[in-house]
Amino acid sequence: MDTKEIWDVIIIGGGPAGLTTGIYTSRQGLKTLLIEAHQLGGKVWGSHKIENFPGFPRGITGKDLMKRFIDQAERFGVEIKNETAVELVDFEDKKMVMTRAGIYETRTIVIATGIQKKKSSIPGEREYKGRGVSYCGICDGPLFKNKIMAVVGSGKEAVEEAMRLADFADKVYAIPGVEGYKENINDLKGILENEKIQVIKEAELESICGDDVVQYINLKNGNTDRLYVDGVFLILENVIISDMMNEAGIKTADDGCILVDKNQQTNIKGVFAAGDCTCSGMQVITAAGDGARAGISVIRYFKSLKKIEQSPSKLNKR
Repeated sequence: MDTKEIWDVIIIGGGPAGLTTGIYTSRQGLKTLLIEAHQLGGKVWGSHKIENFPGFPRGITGKDLMKRFIDQAERFGVEIKNETAVELVDFEDKKMVMTRAGIYETRTIVIATGIQKKKSSIPGEREYKGRGVSYCGICDGPLFKNKIMAVVGSGKEAVEEAMRLADFADKVYAIPGVEGYKENINDLKGILENEKIQVIKEAELESICGDDVVQYINLKNGNTDRLYVDGVFLILENVIISDMMNEAGIKTADDGCILVDKNQQTNIKGVFAAGDCTCSGMQVITAAGDGARAGISVIRYFKSLKKIEQSPSKLNKR
């Protein structure tokens, strides 16, 4: 992808908070990208009936309500991508969001990822991150040219990453877990026919080991106990959001909730958060309210940037 394209705002998360933010920012003319790894509408999508959202006296299904949010966001110009964000980087006036499909540049970020169940890391995952453990083939695949890699995951993204990494590696071990790959993956035939890819069936990743860098992985179940590899790409359906926030320098509470001020601003200038990820309200209506406040704050942030750019001191320097 072309990293020269710069978005005004990138929203991570497509539930009520993220979609509402997008409605506000895109309606104001800001170039808005929304990234959602799973189901647009978030956990609300599966709600049988919502009776406490204003305007629907007889109630409405979560699916129908979220469809209205999505339609409105798209009508105002929000671009939506079904990708998994794996890393955020702050360069003050510019930020970067890395997904498993590419790298996006933006001036502001709104985090609206909702609450995720606590997920334990695999033994060795945190210790070897950046030293053989990665979550993004596009980002780090070229570093492992002519090496041996393992790709762990059973979804569409894991299959795509294994195919992509086979272009660089001498060999790729594909480890989908005990249950195997999902049956509805279109590219599954390609991974099975690629001579560089070996699918390890009915095995689970138990630990990642080495000295200064990754050297091998231990498996449980299956017929293989240990594989010697140079890199491990964890392409699981859920990324540990709290780890991603902490690595980006975004302050969180002990329970993982993102800390924000009254304007949904985090401790990093130009980075906002809204909805359940801030642990406020935990209702569709409060998430939407947070999203609206975040959208308004982003708009004000851009207005303040324009004032700075047009200030006499800046003009005199030109």
